[in-house]
Amino acid sequence: MKSKPAPKHSISIEDDRTGTDIETLKRAFLDNLFYVQGKFPEFATRNDYYLSLAYVVRDRLLHRWLNTIKTYSEKHCRKVSYLSAEFLMGPHLGNNLINMGLYDQMKKAMNELGLNLEELIDQEEEPGLGNGGLGRLAACFLDSLATLNIPAFGFGIRYEYGIFEQEIRDGWQVEKEDKWLKYGNPWEIARVENTFEVKFGGYTESGYDEHGKYRVTWIPAKVVKGIPYDTPVLGYDTDTAATLRLWQAEAFEPFDFQTFNMGDFYGAVDEKVMSENITKVLYPNDEQISGKQLRLEQQYFFVSCTLQDLIRYHLLFNKNLDNFHKKNAIQLNDTHPSIAVADFMRLLIDIHGMSWDQAWAITQSSFNYTNHTLLPEALEKWPIGLMHELLPRHMEIIYEINHHFLEKVRQSFPGDEARITRMSIIDETGEKYVRMAHLACVGSNRINGVAALHTKLIREELLKDFNDLWPDKILNVTNGVTPRRWVVLNNPQLTELITDNIGSGWIRDLDQLKKLEPLAEDANFRKLWRKSKLSVKSELATTIEKNLGIRVDPGSMFDIQVKRIHEYKRQHLNVLHIITLFNRIKENPEIDMVPRTFIFGGKAAPGYFMAKLIIKLINGVKEVINSDQDVKDRLKVVFIPDYSVKNSQHVYPAADLSEQISTAGKEASGTGNMKFSMNGALTIGTLDGANIEIREEVGEENFFLFGLTADEVKEKRSAGYLPFDHYHSDPELKKALDLIASGYFSEGNHHLFQPLTDSLLYYDHYMLLADYQSYIECQDRVSAAYRNIDNWTRMSILNTARTGKFSSDRSILDYTREIWKTDPVKVEAPPYHPDYLKNKKFRMPDK
Repeated sequence: MKSKPAPKHSISIEDDRTGTDIETLKRAFLDNLFYVQGKFPEFATRNDYYLSLAYVVRDRLLHRWLNTIKTYSEKHCRKVSYLSAEFLMGPHLGNNLINMGLYDQMKKAMNELGLNLEELIDQEEEPGLGNGGLGRLAACFLDSLATLNIPAFGFGIRYEYGIFEQEIRDGWQVEKEDKWLKYGNPWEIARVENTFEVKFGGYTESGYDEHGKYRVTWIPAKVVKGIPYDTPVLGYDTDTAATLRLWQAEAFEPFDFQTFNMGDFYGAVDEKVMSENITKVLYPNDEQISGKQLRLEQQYFFVSCTLQDLIRYHLLFNKNLDNFHKKNAIQLNDTHPSIAVADFMRLLIDIHGMSWDQAWAITQSSFNYTNHTLLPEALEKWPIGLMHELLPRHMEIIYEINHHFLEKVRQSFPGDEARITRMSIIDETGEKYVRMAHLACVGSNRINGVAALHTKLIREELLKDFNDLWPDKILNVTNGVTPRRWVVLNNPQLTELITDNIGSGWIRDLDQLKKLEPLAEDANFRKLWRKSKLSVKSELATTIEKNLGIRVDPGSMFDIQVKRIHEYKRQHLNVLHIITLFNRIKENPEIDMVPRTFIFGGKAAPGYFMAKLIIKLINGVKEVINSDQDVKDRLKVVFIPDYSVKNSQHVYPAADLSEQISTAGKEASGTGNMKFSMNGALTIGTLDGANIEIREEVGEENFFLFGLTADEVKEKRSAGYLPFDHYHSDPELKKALDLIASGYFSEGNHHLFQPLTDSLLYYDHYMLLADYQSYIECQDRVSAAYRNIDNWTRMSILNTARTGKFSSDRSILDYTREIWKTDPVKVEAPPYHPDYLKNKKFRMPDK
């Protein structure tokens, strides 16, 4: 008798590259360790483990990313291209795990293998491709664009060396190279087939073609290659992944064999060295003309590669460029990419044969410009001579753009030659310059500021003439930050507490944090909130002691100012307050004082002497106060070296007080203020940048306000501001400045800080002395409020609950509605199926 056939069962197969159960994740990890890293576990380094894990996550990311690109290609949708000289993305691994919803699952998988997920995440080198807020904003925007399913691409520069690593030696900042690529980058894919040529220098020739059309040909002196490297940026709880495309410069002929054979070994690689210098380092020092030239080369290089790429992609699906502006919205993130206006005109006219009028109409309809600064020195201007030498064809086009533009101005404001001089793209008031912000304004469809006050000052002061000409062109889009990185990833304790009480919907819709408001009146919830805050403060205290050898009390108020070091951000005003408290203790050692730990972090530009001197002052004050017997533990000062996205993850969650004390009218927006508020810190600040809107949202009773307004600063300066008057009339201010000048914080050196004290006493452009008394009085109110810790906790909860406006998701929705006119496109990554490739036939592509 024959046996019965075995019953058929449905067997579920999880693909090692897309599966998400714990056993599949472990198997994929071990496969990568063996087949990618080429290591047995007993010989693997921590970096081998990190890379093996990164490739597990990247496989699952690529599944979504490639389906995103496929969807966009099939639907021919309108897309956003975000051009930025900086993309400060931060480490990728943790953020990708959060956005995939795999963090807890991966943590269990690593635990079962005897590994610690947090330690593997910490192993990742941070790509320091930005200097601060500008680059971090671009990164937050890519996260939100993907989360909201908006078709989007970021374009920038793949710097070999990012923002410098900062060491503190004898209190001074010392810069070291940032070798972020030393162990490779598992998140990027080189697309060498999509290389573009970028021309520099030379001359132009003009004439008529066979059809009788006037044509200009650019004969360059140098040509370099632009190689794209793509990094997928996944949205939260979606299959959509945006693309970050960074360009690297390479020589066309990296090695001259003939020159080498003639014995000129260095000359054989000259072209390689000169070409690769373009993307060698973020923001070369531009005090010398060679530095200025390199910065202009960088900006033009990535802009030219990007525009050629956008045109290439458009022509894959369209027969010509007539509808380019209907399929593309190009955003210029500050003035760095503004040469794009002239280069796009060159490409349309010289390469694709368009008439001037049609090319200009498409250009103006495609570009938009975000202004990020009110500081005149930050609005880039390039010497005419340098522009002629480096970009001769662009200089011709800029003259032509300017001619047509000024004719329009004359028609609108006849006889107003002073206005013509002010608005011209060419600055002819002394040495001739190209005003890049003016070029961006003229060539863009929309201009936006990044906070309500900032936009008001743009309209009324910085770009008033342009606002008179185009009253509807300048809009406001207040900046925002992504809660996925700045709360969910950085502050898991707070995330768990919030989610346990209001659900997880707030991670995608930050306005849902308003559900926390009633809980601010719940005594038990306040207790849990305090416990969460104390936990993250204890973690930061442990990190500080481990890395810096300074023991701080987690029960003290953590008073934190972390941002780029600049005189207008007024870190030295904070220092004057610390010295004032120190003087009070020295006058009365038994004084009852709320214990405070003052934490600073930030980098000074390598050529900015005064900012470096402020860092030295902070560290000088730190050395004295932390070792003073009278102070005991009532005051501690900490300076965190090499402040970055990576080490900020311990800082923002731990803050009790956020110092946002810039001179009113100088900060465009600020985003650190938003990160602190989301994590429950209270703010002490001026009416500057986004502080104004934060105060409006959280309630003035939950915000510590001090200082002059922007209008009062202007009036005081116009009236003939005399900082010495404040010095003589305020005993505490005088005593603090005199102590600095005496050499007390510089080992007796009376001259070390003299440039700083002289600047304050004789000039004080940023109004420190004018705001000092108001600041000190406000800080006294802060101390009084902190004594009632239960009410302080209530205020902390309300700060978090009312920060919904400051999500970058809201910012992106504003851009899509008011500027880009783009719609979301749903992406669906189909699940793995074992029969997917069964009987699949491929066509061999042409060479």
